[in-house]
Amino acid sequence: MFPPGIEHLNLSFNQLTFIRNQAFRSMGRLRTLLLNNNQISTISDGAFSLLDALVKLDLSQNNISTLPEGFSLGLGSLRELSLANNHLTGINGVSFKHMDALQKLNLSQNAINSIKIRAFGSLSTLRRVYLDGNNISSLSNGVFSMLRNLEVLGLKNNSIDHLDVGVLAPLTSLTMLNLAYNKLHAVDFKAFLSLHTHSTHILLEGNPWKCECDLQRDFRKLHSVQRFILDDYENLTCYKPLQLQGDALRDVDSQLCFAETVTVLIITITVFITGVAAIVMAETKRKKKNKGKHWTEVNDMSCDS
Repeated sequence: MFPPGIEHLNLSFNQLTFIRNQAFRSMGRLRTLLLNNNQISTISDGAFSLLDALVKLDLSQNNISTLPEGFSLGLGSLRELSLANNHLTGINGVSFKHMDALQKLNLSQNAINSIKIRAFGSLSTLRRVYLDGNNISSLSNGVFSMLRNLEVLGLKNNSIDHLDVGVLAPLTSLTMLNLAYNKLHAVDFKAFLSLHTHSTHILLEGNPWKCECDLQRDFRKLHSVQRFILDDYENLTCYKPLQLQGDALRDVDSQLCFAETVTVLIITITVFITGVAAIVMAETKRKKKNKGKHWTEVNDMSCDS
């Protein structure tokens, strides 16, 4: 059906629903395969085997909910894979295991809520991963352990409410970390501090920040780390407390510790005054006691006379 020497094949915007085993076996020179915007829901094991020259595969905008164990067979030369806008709910540890040359992986706009520890275990060449627009609420330590060459990590529009200390530590080449529009209410400073890179841009806009003194302290510490660049700090807004909701964090951050400072000052002054009062009262009682003792001695002496 197609010339045997074809290098670029565009089958996007059709009605394809199924990719059978070795569907492209006569196209050994194929370098680009576009299957986006179809209705593909099922991919057979080894569907792309024998495509040893393929460097780009686009499966975005389909109905794929699971990837077979043999999905990556024959894709040892693949550099770019897009599975964006499908129905994937998780990433296991075998689907990508033969993709030794992959540099860009787009898994955005799916329904992913879990990522197995070894999901990216064979993708040591990966430079860009996009997981934006999923249902990820947490990231386990070790999930990025093999991604030392990763430069861009997109996690925008998820449900992440905290970062485990050490989860970012393996990402020593990371230049961009997008955590905008998640559910972070506080800064996980120790988690960020474990990220030892030369320079990393961090995006945090759209999170429900709890504007209190601890947040100010942690952001101050984050700003003090020269390798971290908070590109959208000017756009961060408070979600709590209610009286600050919608206010720009930059406009209130200098005030967040004021109430706490005043409270500590009041307590300190109260304790001081109480202490002084106690000393004064004790001294007054002592003087009265000594005075009473003195008059008793005088009266006794008068009686003896």
